[in-house]
Amino acid sequence: MVVMARLSRPERPDLVFEEEDLPYEEEIMRNQFSVKCWLRYIEFKQGAPKPRLNQLYERALKLLPCSYKLWYRYLKARRAQVKHRCVTDPAYEDVNNCHERAFVFMHKMPRLWLDYCQFLMDQGRVTHTRRTFDRALRALPITQHSRIWPLYLRFLRSHPLPETAVRGYRRFLKLSPESAEEYIEYLKSSDRLDEAAQRLATVVNDERFVSKAGKSNYQLWHELCDLISQNPDKVQSLNVDAIIRGGLTRFTDQLGKLWCSLADYYIRSGHFEKARDVYEEAIRTVMTVRDFTQVFDSYAQFEESMIAAKMETASELGREEEDDVDLELRLARFEQLISRRPLLLNSVLLRQNPHHVHEWHKRVALHQGRPREIINTYTEAVQTVDPFKATGKPHTLWVAFAKFYEDNGQLDDARVILEKATKVNFKQVDDLASVWCQCGELELRHENYDEALRLLRKATALPARRAEYFDGSEPVQNRVYKSLKVWSMLADLEESLGTFQSTKAVYDRILDLRIATPQIVINYAMFLEEHKYFEESFKAYERGISLFKWPNVSDIWSTYLTKFIARYGGRKLERARDLFEQALDGCPPKYAKTLYLLYAQLEEEWGLARHAMAVYERATRAVEPAQQYDMFNIYIKRAAEIYGVTHTRGIYQKAIEVLSDEHAREMCLRFADMECKLGEIDRARAIYSFCSQICDPRTTGVFWQTWKDFEVRHGNEDTIKEMLRIRRSVQATYNTQVNFMASQMLKVSGSATGTVSDLAPGQSGMDDMKLLEQRAEQLAAEAERDQPLRAQSKILFVRSDASREELAELAQQVNPEEIQLGEDEDEDEMDLEPNEVRLEQQSVPAAVFGSLKED
Repeated sequence: MVVMARLSRPERPDLVFEEEDLPYEEEIMRNQFSVKCWLRYIEFKQGAPKPRLNQLYERALKLLPCSYKLWYRYLKARRAQVKHRCVTDPAYEDVNNCHERAFVFMHKMPRLWLDYCQFLMDQGRVTHTRRTFDRALRALPITQHSRIWPLYLRFLRSHPLPETAVRGYRRFLKLSPESAEEYIEYLKSSDRLDEAAQRLATVVNDERFVSKAGKSNYQLWHELCDLISQNPDKVQSLNVDAIIRGGLTRFTDQLGKLWCSLADYYIRSGHFEKARDVYEEAIRTVMTVRDFTQVFDSYAQFEESMIAAKMETASELGREEEDDVDLELRLARFEQLISRRPLLLNSVLLRQNPHHVHEWHKRVALHQGRPREIINTYTEAVQTVDPFKATGKPHTLWVAFAKFYEDNGQLDDARVILEKATKVNFKQVDDLASVWCQCGELELRHENYDEALRLLRKATALPARRAEYFDGSEPVQNRVYKSLKVWSMLADLEESLGTFQSTKAVYDRILDLRIATPQIVINYAMFLEEHKYFEESFKAYERGISLFKWPNVSDIWSTYLTKFIARYGGRKLERARDLFEQALDGCPPKYAKTLYLLYAQLEEEWGLARHAMAVYERATRAVEPAQQYDMFNIYIKRAAEIYGVTHTRGIYQKAIEVLSDEHAREMCLRFADMECKLGEIDRARAIYSFCSQICDPRTTGVFWQTWKDFEVRHGNEDTIKEMLRIRRSVQATYNTQVNFMASQMLKVSGSATGTVSDLAPGQSGMDDMKLLEQRAEQLAAEAERDQPLRAQSKILFVRSDASREELAELAQQVNPEEIQLGEDEDEDEMDLEPNEVRLEQQSVPAAVFGSLKED
């Protein structure tokens, strides 16, 4: 049962408490200034009626008025008690008064100020709330104002009171100037664009300003330009033209957008002619194609909109003559703008690089059909382009300028242009040489041959101060006398128009200056030969040979030797031999083959055969390894034709020793075939036996089949067995390396992957050597099956050393046990009588007898 009691205290006769409160009351009586005791008591009374709980808070705060914890809990509880009531309820005023009493002692606590201000915002009391914020800012130290301002600004933005908000923001920016962007955004939203533009201009001009949004200075500039250009009627306090032009000098890499913003400002202001002037100035000053494209597209769009607006206005009000004229003028202006685009773009590229020769040529092409503009362009080009900075060939501008005058029949002006070009200090000698050549060609086109010769002789004349061709410190005019281009043209003109002596003097001068090429030397020699000065032409070859080394001298030697042989044949054989020896001395293997064949041909036709053979033999050693096989084939063929087939044996042996395995194998087969034709069966068998050592049975089946056919025709049982034994021996030699054997067998079978175990499937437990032995036995069995079928009794074979008489006797004998060779025999042989033995006869080639052959 709850017992109610009244505290018998004279100061509080109305104080009522319950029996459960006695321990807390007693504790408070003992420690009435302890905050913890009061907090425990308050925590215990949380479920009590609100007046009683408030009474307890009031008792505690009366004793402890400076306790932040008590005030914070008390005010929070009072705000919660009126949360769901109407804002006009008197209880709200009581809570407000309670906050006011708290600030008598707690005016330095920002949390209490924030809670009170938020409470007032919820009540909708604008003026009271604003004044409370101001009181809070005055009461709190400056270091804690940053906690008040976010809520204060949110309060200002939440009500349509722009003047109040502007004044608040201005105060806030004095504390936090880096928040200017927030203020600017508010000004834009409240349509105070003039002040927004001013603030944004201040921010842009402040180099120390750092954007909270991470915007660069250029982005802020761009925002300012958009703001002032799109709202010219609302931004009155700023000089828009000066601001944007200041940005043009500051941000040179983004000129296009800034120019468009300036023009847009004048368009929105209604100053259309001023906007057109801005566009024209922009397209004549921008330096990049991107900026030009932006400005030009904006300009074209502006003209289109002007035409569309004029047409719409004329259609609404009815057409008049003045309107038609104005519309035609606007259309003509737009068409002219579109037609000028390539020329304007070319101007942009030339502003980027005024020394770009190709762009100047393109500019001239754009003025096609307008001679005055072409002349002005060429004049500006040759005056602007610096030869040392030029991109391209600067002399082509002078040449094209002169060509333009020539095409229009003004030869004197063309000559003046080219004459001025010869005095220009070009970077390369070749440029000046080209100009001199063009001077000569100009005179040749108009049949002034003497003048052409005079100009080229003037160009090649020795200057007062000589300089080396590649000496960059000297002007090109002192080096052009060594230009091969000018000398070549002069030589051609002298051949066509001059005398023999003048032409010869030009070629001699070229050789003396040591600027000749192999082709120049050959041309000089051919020129002398045409005029029947053969020894002089040979001297020219000799001079050319002394100027060059291999491989440049290759063409000179080939031409020289061919001409010398054609001229003298065998009359000056020793001199020819000396020339060949001189040519072959130090000759690279790459160029030796041609010279050796020419040398051998000389010896065959005019010299001795043994000398020719010696040349061929030297050639097989001197040429490149890739050409040795072809050289040996030529050597063998010529030896057989000159000395007979038997003389080629030593050559075959040498070739087999020197050549690679593949070519040596081919030589062995040809060598053996030759011995067979000569009837030297034992020699042929020995060659096959020697060649077998480099023939793997798995990869060279053609060789072994050839040897097998040879033994079937010319051998006996013992020789066939010996061949099979050699084959097994060679195969075992190649099988010593397991990996090699496996790779070769996989190559033959066409499989991409495999191991040694593939040789004997299903026998994975065997070692590798056993597998190899089994495989060798299989190959031997296959070889046995390939032998001719033997009869049960003795078989008669034709002996390789039998004489013709013995063969005739054998032919008369009847062999009852004649073997059948099966598939290896031809069908016609199967029809022979039992008592006939088919003998193969081979006639001895006539080349064997050589010079002993009977007529």
